[in-house]
Amino acid sequence: MVEIKNFSSILWVILCMVGFSVEAQQITGYVTDQSDGSPLIGANVAIKGTTRGDFTNVDGYFQLKVDEIPVTIIVSYLGYLTTEIMVEDENTVKVAMVQDAGIQLSVVQIQGQRISEKQKLAPLTVESMDLRAIKESTSENFYDGLGNLKGVDLTAASLGFKVINTRGFNSTSPVRSLQIIDGVDNQSPGLNFSLGNFLGSPELDVLKVDIIHGASSAFYGPNAFNGVISIETKNPFYHHGLSASVKAGERSLFESSLRWADVIKNKEGQGYFAYKINLAVLRANDWVANNYDPIDDSRVPADNPGGYDAVNIYGDEYSASGDFSSVPLWQFQGLGNFYRTGYKEEDLVDYDTKNTKANVGLYWRLSPDKKEESSELVLSSAFANGTTIYQGDNRFALKEIRFFQHKVEWRKKDRFFLRGYVTHENAGKSYDPYFTALRMLEETRATPSWNASYQGFWSSKIIQDSVLQAGYPRLIRKIDENGNLVFEFDRNAAEQWLVDHNDDLSRWHNLARINADEKKDTGFGSPYLQPGTAEYNELFESLISQKRVDGGTLFVDKSVLYHLHGEYKFQDKWGIDEWVLGSNARLYTPYSEGTIFQDSIESISNFEYGIYGGMSHQMFDRKWRVSASLRMDKNENFDYLFSPAASLVYKPTDNNFIRISYSSAIRNPTLSDQYLYLDVGPALLLGNLEGAQNLVTIESLLTFFEEGQNQSFLRYFDVDPIQPEKVRTLELGYRTTLYKNIYIDAGYYFSVYRDFIGYNIGGILDYNSATGLLQGVDILRYSSNSQNEVQTQGASIGINYFFKENYSLQGNYSWNNLVKTNTEDPIIPAFNTPEHKFNIGFSGRDIVIGDHINPLGYNINYKWIIGYVFEGSPQFTGYIPTYDLLDLQVNYRFVKAHTLIKLGVTNVLDKRRFQAYGGPRVGRLAYISLNYELN
Repeated sequence: MVEIKNFSSILWVILCMVGFSVEAQQITGYVTDQSDGSPLIGANVAIKGTTRGDFTNVDGYFQLKVDEIPVTIIVSYLGYLTTEIMVEDENTVKVAMVQDAGIQLSVVQIQGQRISEKQKLAPLTVESMDLRAIKESTSENFYDGLGNLKGVDLTAASLGFKVINTRGFNSTSPVRSLQIIDGVDNQSPGLNFSLGNFLGSPELDVLKVDIIHGASSAFYGPNAFNGVISIETKNPFYHHGLSASVKAGERSLFESSLRWADVIKNKEGQGYFAYKINLAVLRANDWVANNYDPIDDSRVPADNPGGYDAVNIYGDEYSASGDFSSVPLWQFQGLGNFYRTGYKEEDLVDYDTKNTKANVGLYWRLSPDKKEESSELVLSSAFANGTTIYQGDNRFALKEIRFFQHKVEWRKKDRFFLRGYVTHENAGKSYDPYFTALRMLEETRATPSWNASYQGFWSSKIIQDSVLQAGYPRLIRKIDENGNLVFEFDRNAAEQWLVDHNDDLSRWHNLARINADEKKDTGFGSPYLQPGTAEYNELFESLISQKRVDGGTLFVDKSVLYHLHGEYKFQDKWGIDEWVLGSNARLYTPYSEGTIFQDSIESISNFEYGIYGGMSHQMFDRKWRVSASLRMDKNENFDYLFSPAASLVYKPTDNNFIRISYSSAIRNPTLSDQYLYLDVGPALLLGNLEGAQNLVTIESLLTFFEEGQNQSFLRYFDVDPIQPEKVRTLELGYRTTLYKNIYIDAGYYFSVYRDFIGYNIGGILDYNSATGLLQGVDILRYSSNSQNEVQTQGASIGINYFFKENYSLQGNYSWNNLVKTNTEDPIIPAFNTPEHKFNIGFSGRDIVIGDHINPLGYNINYKWIIGYVFEGSPQFTGYIPTYDLLDLQVNYRFVKAHTLIKLGVTNVLDKRRFQAYGGPRVGRLAYISLNYELN
């Protein structure tokens, strides 16, 4: 358990940093386009007669520290007339830039694509989607649109559950990537993974999304291992008014969203309080997981007469008592390997996806007279509820799952923040459909009993009445010339007979299956329950409403996450442009009543904290920018860990940026890695704080059965207790603008992982103490560390070409490669990432027809992804075939009505493809949306 003094120490450090504030003279302001008031990103704001300056951000905002006031500033922006302004006080400056009619529009487009100077100066690979790109995405929602960005992997486990990942080790539980919304970790407190946009902000409230590739622990914490997805919502002080949207499409898709924000002013006319309210609902028929092919590495092909283990049929898994493939061919003639009748996933889940989200934010300016320079106090609460399918170590039906998230934050823009938040989770009526199928079969008849009935019927009915009568070779007994009893059997003839009579064998196996399924109460159990019958429904409802520990399949998750984070920035101190100091602490309190974690007897918790510092400085006429940081993290179950980082960005000319960075990160084992206890049917998944001994390797276990249970073939191994994972990454990159309308961003990375966290699978043989015979095998999967280094490398390039008035052509290519330094290492890395992929897009906005600019736009995107192996749970590990997708959208703005209408289609050609092995084939989705915005 966590001691209060730990919280007190961390809180004291944070408060000391935030409280240490030195005010200096500074000027701030906004740069906009005079014609429409839209913010200009990347405008250059400099102090006249000096090299000191700043670039405007996504809001058009800038901030300059000056020695004295008054002072003259120069504002310049490509395609606009340069403006000089005398600033005589510290009030906010508002600069409305006038377009330069003498400059061709094609020159302006590089800025029109919203590529800011700060993004070009970033030491790591950064991909962004701003407000305009969100509205014009070819995808059905902005979150799916992130998958078209360079180096970004999007995985759909269902229509309602999609996850983003970068640089390998992709999964439906992206524990190596951190997703934050306004600085708040958007993860499930119990299972430690981000829930896509299920808990996230409604699209109407999203201002921009930044995806930072690579190790980013320094300022974001241990979970920012392979990257950060940072979503920023709209501040009601700047974005107020009414917004509403409605969307409808195929698969009974209906989505509606409403946003209202307003500013309250004091008697001096200064805004001191603002608020916003968001509400969004989604309904749709989810994609159906109906892959009935044999699992990858199946023991038998799809035409095996005795059946096979299908991907999305549960309960039909391999059973040793149903395997007669290794017995001599004269015994149990033709029986071979048979599989029990299971249940399809579509008979076990409700594919009606539902999602309701609501949030409210209250914002106070503590010094209204300072306007944008005032510090703010923010209180916010968010709620999400819904039903969808989630795929992690198993397929899970998330039914009426609920999340509550509350935040309080005191902050000052580009100076400091002190943030505390709490996330509550309630799994509602969620259950495991895979395990439900197993429990239903066991309730009606234990698998060994079913197999015995199947084998008995084959021996008593099929062999004598059918197989032997059809001419199957017989075992011949005779006396040789020496008077000895000998046996003769034509093995080649028997093998050929099995091939020639495959159709007959399938028919006979079907008779044996019917007998085993329909056997009445004769000591063998009850019949197989057909889906849709009253008996089936009664047992199904009984199981999904009982907790796993009580014999059902309902899982409990009422976990809570508490987090406190503070940061302070010092500007121009001790000869350095910027210093950053910060600290954070978090407490997990998982609560599953033994249905997920090892907390059935004693409650568990996990506390961790970190302290970090960094600096950034530009020198040599601002052509060089050097940054460095150091972070220390401590988890109560593990030792102190340090993660340094450093980078250098060189700007030889205004259009060229060369970067090199060294970064490191640590990843503490998740709650699942430490405390998991989950039976998923084929295996028991276990956390690993204690280690394990004398596990049998899977390879030797297979040989053991093939060689007639000869124990000399068994090989054993131990698993050490889990440790934190570490990564070091070297990245090189180059950004440039060619001919004023071509933007290129290219990069290469090489990462080395130590104590890489994956999992080891082993078996434990269960022998009957009385007879000494093998009566079962337990398969265990432990979270564990790699024995050797794991290396990855990759490269990416993105090219944006802007031409004519408002047209652009963009493309990107990504290469990712896993290098496993020791092939004998039993760790399963689950890289789950295509080696090659690319996107090509073509878009236009404000299309010119004749002499008129029309509020018409469009966007077309083509994606190609090479096939790769997806490693999940034992049931859900297999190959994802190569696929390609074509998405498009057309939009039209009714300017006077403040309305945007958008018609789009994702996967236009309806090429059904998998994004996660075991998940559904995702097809076409056509939709139409209306978006009203009155600011």
